[in-house]
Amino acid sequence: MADAPADVAAVVSQLYVYPVKSCAGVRVEQAILLDTGLEFDRAWMVVDGRGEFLTQRELPRMALIQPQLKHFEMILRAPGMLALHIALDQVEAPSRVRLWGDEVAAYDMGPIAAQWFTDFLGVPARLVRFDPDHKRISSLHWTGGIEALNQFSDGYPVLVISEASLAQFNEKLMAKGFAAVGMERFRPNIVLGDPVDGLELMAHDEDRLDLLQIATEQGDVQLKPVKPCPRCPIPNIDPATALSSAEVGDTLQSYRQDARVNGAVTFGMNAIVLHGIGHLLRVGQRVGASYRFE
Repeated sequence: MADAPADVAAVVSQLYVYPVKSCAGVRVEQAILLDTGLEFDRAWMVVDGRGEFLTQRELPRMALIQPQLKHFEMILRAPGMLALHIALDQVEAPSRVRLWGDEVAAYDMGPIAAQWFTDFLGVPARLVRFDPDHKRISSLHWTGGIEALNQFSDGYPVLVISEASLAQFNEKLMAKGFAAVGMERFRPNIVLGDPVDGLELMAHDEDRLDLLQIATEQGDVQLKPVKPCPRCPIPNIDPATALSSAEVGDTLQSYRQDARVNGAVTFGMNAIVLHGIGHLLRVGQRVGASYRFE
């Protein structure tokens, strides 16, 4: 990474993929980077009988649905349920679904999957897969006019958070008498950690970076942080129990109100892919970054 910016050095310390939107994530050692983000990230989504997307905001039990990615299938497990096997290369009927006001082309995954989700969630539900021929574009206002694609994510291909940000948050949380929480509460794709031989990252350095360059075997990946990630109540939900309590959101509210998004509480940065589609991201890869000055 001879030409990498030198303001900040980091490593990829964790990678997460969320195959089914709003269900549990999968921590992986490596993932292929696509123009829509990490391979299989938010490739599936749960919808109600009208085709509207469902999330943990209304159905915290979705946090207990654990995906596992195999070579040819995704296996979904949940308490009290037999495992549901979903082939990675098969879909059923075309459908149209709605996500944050967008009408999106998708494929219904059939009656067996629908019954499984309906039984576990207690509401009519169906599983759909994103139609790769559909172009769902991130907000051009935030991307600076760049057409960044994503699947069923809330709006951007990749979410980046640093370990330093979580450490600072947990210090504040524990000062109030609460137990520290894990990174999985904040559902990042890429977690930045400190390099062995470099300066430590400061909390929320990801907010201030103009470009991330990740050294892969195929060449550099370039990611551009474009929008702070506003936080809904999902971080209040314990992913191990699906129980919600307010201390996470209350602590964020005490110090993370962000003028860039009209005072919303933010944690982490949404990023878009500028270069490196098809490259393999791995835990441990070096990251170089430059600060953004405005």
